[in-house]
Formats: sequence, structure tokens, C-alpha cells
Amino acid sequence: MPSEHKTGLRWSNWNLLLILPLFMLITPWFNQDEPRIFGLPFFYWYQFLFVVLGVVCVGLVYVKTKDEPVVTGKPDKLGVDDLDEGAN
Repeated sequence: MPSEHKTGLRWSNWNLLLILPLFMLITPWFNQDEPRIFGLPFFYWYQFLFVVLGVVCVGLVYVKTKDEPVVTGKPDKLGVDDLDEGAN
């Protein structure tokens, strides 16, 4: 029985969530001291918040897209001999 191996890039609208953690790179938005939470300046706790947000976004995109097929409706263009890694 041949194994099904999914590779390649896939697009889903869920992938747009991966843009959210990139907003942390816009430092003028959080380059300030106030408000403080538990004595931490805004600059630090905002970055911690984005670490959590990034993990949640990546996890959610993974869960929502892991079962989607890589390619749909297209026949394979490679033959068995092309896929055999041991053949020379």
C-alpha cells in the first residue's frame, strides 16, 4: 500500500492569521513606558502578549489546515520511476 505524503505550500484563508504576530515588529506602536502591569513597562508586557498571540495563531492555523489536501483536482505528473529515490 503506497503511503500518502503531503508536501508543498498550501494556501488557506486561515494563513492570514500568521500576519498578526508580525505587527510586533512595528516598534513605534509600543515604545512607551506606561501603562505598567505588575511593575513591567508597557514595552515588555506588550511583547510577552505578542508571544502568546503568536503561539495561538500558529496553533490555530495548524489545526484548521492540517487535513486539507495539498493539491486537489490535478493528476500526478510524475511516474513511479521518477519517485523512486533508489533508482539511478
